[in-house]
Amino acid sequence: MSSYDYDLFVIGGGSGGVRAARVAASLGKKVAIAEEYRYGGTCVIRGCVPKKLFVYASQFHEHFEDAAGFGWTVGRSSFDWKKLVAAKDAEIARLEGLYKKGLAGANAEILETRAELVDAHTLRLVKTGQTVTAKTIVIATGGRPNPHVALPGHELCISSNDAFHLEELPKSIVIAGGGYIAVEFANIFHGLGVATTLIYRGAEILSRFDEDLRRGLHEAMVAKGIRILCHDTLRQVSKADDGLVLETLDSGTLQADVVMLALGRDPNTEGLGLEAAGVAVDERGAIIVDDYSRTNVENIYALGDVTNRVQLTPVAIHEAMCFIETEYKNNPTRPDHELIPTAVFSQPEIGTVGLSEEEAGKRHSELEVYRAQFRPLKATLSGRPERMIMKLIVDSASRKVVGAHILGHDAGEMAQLLGVTLKAGCTKDDFDRTMALHPTAAEELVTMYAPSYRIRDGKRF
Repeated sequence: MSSYDYDLFVIGGGSGGVRAARVAASLGKKVAIAEEYRYGGTCVIRGCVPKKLFVYASQFHEHFEDAAGFGWTVGRSSFDWKKLVAAKDAEIARLEGLYKKGLAGANAEILETRAELVDAHTLRLVKTGQTVTAKTIVIATGGRPNPHVALPGHELCISSNDAFHLEELPKSIVIAGGGYIAVEFANIFHGLGVATTLIYRGAEILSRFDEDLRRGLHEAMVAKGIRILCHDTLRQVSKADDGLVLETLDSGTLQADVVMLALGRDPNTEGLGLEAAGVAVDERGAIIVDDYSRTNVENIYALGDVTNRVQLTPVAIHEAMCFIETEYKNNPTRPDHELIPTAVFSQPEIGTVGLSEEEAGKRHSELEVYRAQFRPLKATLSGRPERMIMKLIVDSASRKVVGAHILGHDAGEMAQLLGVTLKAGCTKDDFDRTMALHPTAAEELVTMYAPSYRIRDGKRF
């Protein structure tokens, strides 16, 4: 008979925490999971899912315009922000219900309260003040937007969390940041008719992505009418009679109805009682874990964004499944963080897996780069001046494809399938002997027979 109240206690009801709790409970373990806000975490409640729904909404005005080139006459259209928000809220509520249903079906105890560590095996449930004990604890509390408190007037700004709940659609917005969250929301708001400015301190948006895709997306966004100010930052935000006034480092004074800060995310560890339990964190407050997601305290694990490894929902779920194998199936399993397909749901979209050209040049002595830029078939009749970019990065020595990068419609869908291909270790020769599927944009991936250029010791030739 266990001397603990629970075999497993999970703090955090996001994708990683719910998966760990549900699967452990299905194995017959006595499990409790505590969440202080809503089950579903960042992805379901205030991240990927509502964001993708907003992306779809923002694309319709272009679809209506494109229809004319194909013989359709589209009548007067209008957009209702409140209807979109209500529909999004209904879908999020449905998904949250499914998360809870899965936990309940596995006989996990669902607690709607904040839980804080008292020591390595004891937790306090804040809502009731009750303390409980657990043999094993998993911390999966995710991350939160950095409020950028050093910025004067930061309290007047919104985060990506707030963007999903605006009472009214603004007429103008300034978004500070150059990462995928900033870029995606810039495209969303612009697509919904909002005058949009993106301001970023770096030389180019999306700093860790392939340079060709970064430049290609930047040019496409500007062509659509999004203003992008690189090498610049906000110095101050203040309130005016007709909105907000922004002082910038290099671009003078800007005005906007709304300012959104998308300047990174912080691990959600504040006030969790980590110090009391002896759990070590890094300088950013992220929980330090080993290759098996175990903290420096033997019975405490941490998963997902709170560990600041790879901040993606499928990664948190994968880490949860590795935890189950390690802790309950006598099969120590390390999470595999290599070759993770990634998408930026911008307009046009980015899909990528593996090394960028810049990263590959540092790891491999000689590369072949296959690059195609072309107008997709749909654009020939719609008249839209868009271009797709596709790149394959090949290690010359092994012929393995070490990076694949796409800018254009459905790039994320293609990147998912390319992830399987690269994970399997396919070579460029495997791509070359694969039959093309015509007419598709993806056929370009298997018809680029001659390298566009080579790179040796970091130099293009």
